[in-house]
Amino acid sequence: MLLLYKATLAPALLWQGSRLRRTALRLPEPEGERSGVVAGTPGDRAVRVLVIGDSSAAGVGVEHQQEALAGPIAVALAQRTGCTVHWQLAARSGLDTVQARQFLRTVPLQPADVIVSALGVNDVTSQTPPALFVRQYKQLLRDVRRRTGARIGIVSGVPPLHQLPAAPQPLRWYLGQCARRLDQELQYFCEKEGRLRYLSLHWADPREMSQDRFHPGPVQYARWAQMNAEAIARALVLPCPETTATGPSATLRTG
Repeated sequence: MLLLYKATLAPALLWQGSRLRRTALRLPEPEGERSGVVAGTPGDRAVRVLVIGDSSAAGVGVEHQQEALAGPIAVALAQRTGCTVHWQLAARSGLDTVQARQFLRTVPLQPADVIVSALGVNDVTSQTPPALFVRQYKQLLRDVRRRTGARIGIVSGVPPLHQLPAAPQPLRWYLGQCARRLDQELQYFCEKEGRLRYLSLHWADPREMSQDRFHPGPVQYARWAQMNAEAIARALVLPCPETTATGPSATLRTG
């Protein structure tokens, strides 16, 4: 049915897609370091986190990496568990899964215990079939695991593009249908893989998006980082200190 709708709506979809590409506000990737250490409680274990993906993983939508995804995941994880967290970000705007795999081959990756990934929007816009999308994603994760030694992957789902404020109707509806198909296939893939944890993004509120009406804003990034930290702690069976309401203090060191 989606193919039928695509054929019927093709003139409108092509015109709206072309206009959106021409007129969309293009935000830069945020400033700030892309690796660092967050000190936890002295004597506790250390955890190494690698964040990979597209513009959302890179933090587009905020001005500094401290408001984005990778660094805040490390801070939240250290606060939650008391662990010292070594983190690295390897992401770039505009990447689909194939391009991300090629890009990561050019990046020196540090050893990691956990991979946090965020991909899929550009696979929607490039019309990647669901089965091919998952196959490419699997190859990407396999490559990164082999290079870093990571045991666990926290995989963010494809965003709910049917809520995308930047896209007009019927383009928004069509992108949402395509995103839903990729997201369902990705969730099924993660459920079959014992070392992967699927993290849905269907909680995202379009009113909290950045000024380009396409990427997350600061509130969404903060919630997303907390959800990733919780998923990492559960996947690695890390303790959650009960000494305070927010856990031990954590300080961010970059470099």
